Amino acid sequence: MPLLEVDHVSHAYGKHAVVRDLSFDLAPGQIACLLGSSGCGKTTMLRLIAGFEMPAAGSIRLNGVTIASAKTQLPAEARRIGMVFQDYALFPHLSIADNIGFGLREQSALATRRRIEEMLELIGLSDRGARYPHELSGGQQQRVALARALAPQPHLLLLDEPFSNLDVELRERLSLEVRDILKRANMAAMLVTHDQNEAFAVADVVGIMREGRIEQWDTPYNLYHRPATRHVADFIGQGVFLPGEVMSRQVVKVELGQLDSDVPMDCGPSCAECQRGCRLDVLLRPDDVVHDDDSGVKAEVIAKAFRGAEFLYTLRLASGAQVLSLVPSHHNHAIGEKIGIRLVVDHVVTFPQG
Repeated sequence: MPLLEVDHVSHAYGKHAVVRDLSFDLAPGQIACLLGSSGCGKTTMLRLIAGFEMPAAGSIRLNGVTIASAKTQLPAEARRIGMVFQDYALFPHLSIADNIGFGLREQSALATRRRIEEMLELIGLSDRGARYPHELSGGQQQRVALARALAPQPHLLLLDEPFSNLDVELRERLSLEVRDILKRANMAAMLVTHDQNEAFAVADVVGIMREGRIEQWDTPYNLYHRPATRHVADFIGQGVFLPGEVMSRQVVKVELGQLDSDVPMDCGPSCAECQRGCRLDVLLRPDDVVHDDDSGVKAEVIAKAFRGAEFLYTLRLASGAQVLSLVPSHHNHAIGEKIGIRLVVDHVVTFPQG
């Protein structure tokens, strides 16, 4: 049985619909993420699960018990759901140990002390319990906020843009640390963020939200390599669309060559049957376009971004169309230079031409 079940939930502020007929499940011990741009409804959905908002339609169940519907609203404090906020919300006048133990007041002093010690060890701060929040770094404060939320042993943990106040390097490192902590605690969790790097680093499954709906609920790998919609393909990673011509149900030809798909293609309503001559748009990721000095196909370097181990080149093809290519950084080509390229596409992704 799923730990969390969101079943056709809708919510609006006045006449403005924010969440529209949303459904998904979360398994015990699974980490999920709602990912989308600002205003897509992801934070509202988190607030609905937490009990800060009441759905207009649909239901939310936790461990098989309805905690929210249009007629039912279990109080937030009765749901056994932990919450980690953007600003950590640590109490500055309390020590780290007392911050972690804040939600354990109904337990005995001995049980509270033991649980605090367990949490300090879990987050790698066993020697910092007597310190105060201002004496810790931002990353350490975030781990304390996580420990405080985990201490009462909630059924589910919610994280609202938990890394937004950190610099990029710390954000990437801490996201991996948070995932490790959650997995070691066997804690089911849901994160909301607009940053796909955070989502991919932390979550087992990600829901791409757009205008209050989930366009795809899938693993990070499938979102990147098998996007279900054009929006998901545009939103996740980088890439460009090249026009393609269908040669058969599983073969499409683009300017750079012919591609064999492992699944039949869908040409959309413009073609009654996807057959030779139909037109499609083919998604090419930067890792699909490989630099090859021996290739007879040449492209002009029109932009480059140095990323340490590699360059991200923007290349102009003979037709004027542009593609992206990730190239090891010892291949340092000048703007205006023409380089050889070839396609190495493991997952052929196509969409009807829009």
